[in-house]
Amino acid sequence: MAVSSTELLPGVRPRIVATHANSSVALSWPRTRVACCLDRKFRRFNRGFLSSGPCYRNLAVIGGKKASSEDLPLVGDSNEVAETPSEFQERDFSGTPYVPVYVMLPLGVINMNCQLVDPEGLVNDLRILKAANVDGVMVDCWWGIVENHAPQVYHWSGYKRLFQIVRDLELKLQVVMSLHECGGNIGDDVHIPLPRWVSEIGCTNPDIYFTDRQGRRNAECLTWGIDKERVLRGRTALEVYFDYMRSFRVEFNEFFEDGLIFEIEVGLGPCAELRYPSYPAKHGWEYPGIGEFQCYDKYLMKNLTKAAEVRGHSFWAKGPDNAGSYNSRPHETGFFRDGGEYDSSYGRFFLNWYSGVLIKHADHVLNLANLAFEGTHVCAKLSGVHWWYKTASHAAELTAGFYNPSNRDGYGPITAILKKHDVTLNFTCLEMRTEDQKVDFPEALADPEGLVWQVINAAWDAGTRVASENALPCYDRDGYNKILEKAKPLNDPDGKHLCTFTYLRLGPALMEERNFREFEIFVKRMHGHPV
Repeated sequence: MAVSSTELLPGVRPRIVATHANSSVALSWPRTRVACCLDRKFRRFNRGFLSSGPCYRNLAVIGGKKASSEDLPLVGDSNEVAETPSEFQERDFSGTPYVPVYVMLPLGVINMNCQLVDPEGLVNDLRILKAANVDGVMVDCWWGIVENHAPQVYHWSGYKRLFQIVRDLELKLQVVMSLHECGGNIGDDVHIPLPRWVSEIGCTNPDIYFTDRQGRRNAECLTWGIDKERVLRGRTALEVYFDYMRSFRVEFNEFFEDGLIFEIEVGLGPCAELRYPSYPAKHGWEYPGIGEFQCYDKYLMKNLTKAAEVRGHSFWAKGPDNAGSYNSRPHETGFFRDGGEYDSSYGRFFLNWYSGVLIKHADHVLNLANLAFEGTHVCAKLSGVHWWYKTASHAAELTAGFYNPSNRDGYGPITAILKKHDVTLNFTCLEMRTEDQKVDFPEALADPEGLVWQVINAAWDAGTRVASENALPCYDRDGYNKILEKAKPLNDPDGKHLCTFTYLRLGPALMEERNFREFEIFVKRMHGHPV
């Protein structure tokens, strides 16, 4: 790649020409030492896993998702940085711990043919990020692109070219194993479905998808009910996920060996987050609806029936019939209202089972991820379901699978699982303010700051590393200060701080001169440098 050595100024886009030979398509795995080692590990894991019966544990889990609010207004183009009022007195972050800053690449940087889109423009943008001392970038590796046409036929050529560019610019990589559909959620500007061969199976067996009480299927990701079911051309869902991660690890061995790939974030559900798809816009959900339980495929219902029989109450083998619909409010339902059925004997049984399935899924997938990526940091993402946080039931969290009502700590079990596998917690919405929610959506009884405080402190208390990213676009000083205060708590006797921060996302708005200058200041402060 030919790159000019001209010194860059913020906001200046140099003309750079990059040339790369197309990488060959990987149609099968080479029988390398790495591949053989991974095979042996997985066989040992699979023998123990498939021979074990269902496990039902009285566990809880945490909640989260970003709110459906309008994007923050973009700052106009200007040569001067306007005075930005802030509710925070700006701290001097000089000498504070160094927190690496990564930037998410556009969702569609690789197209459905696994080709890199606009490589010259990408190189220009990456050069500017490099000049701002950004540590690296994050990229989604989409299952629906790589294994689209046939089982275990993987195409990595576009990603290989992208990784070569990132390496040439001496940046690091966070890679997301994106095992979900892209499209239909907030911020999605491209559509990348699940692999075509998976969709073909879904046409004849729609129970491979999460299903709501009305029988509506959600093809955004596969139900956790088939984690142990051989319904994917002879493989279980867990085997499919491991094979995908194994292929990536073998194909990009040189990038692991030279340290380019800093971290792997493992997709555990919709939007790569550990949660049920309880509030899909495609089914009419609008903020701040409570969402719906997603356990009505035949595999999860069979699991629920066994759990009820073990409990000794077979008539509990059903989902709640008074939990409302996607856009209900908690007080409108018999299940979620104050004193409602969520806190009855049946309600506690059902919510324990529902959240337990989620935790067991995370346990197994993270175990496989550590087999595939031994020696590399692994990360799991949780979103911030902050609406209805100030109610007793925390209804939106319950439908998402996070058993965190006001009389129960729902975060201990999930941080315990992450600690068990030495996995970093990636949590969102650090930039969001509770006061803004009171103004914009007073009826939602939301508290993003309270949720962030609870989740981060639960993780730190468990000894789990914490990373974060912003939930909505952020270009202003006030939002950045909010992130900094959470990233590096003031006067903390233990010196706790985020291990990394990932900025959402690279695009034309960030590259506007005024916005980028604010971003540069933010990066310096995250690094502990004087401004």
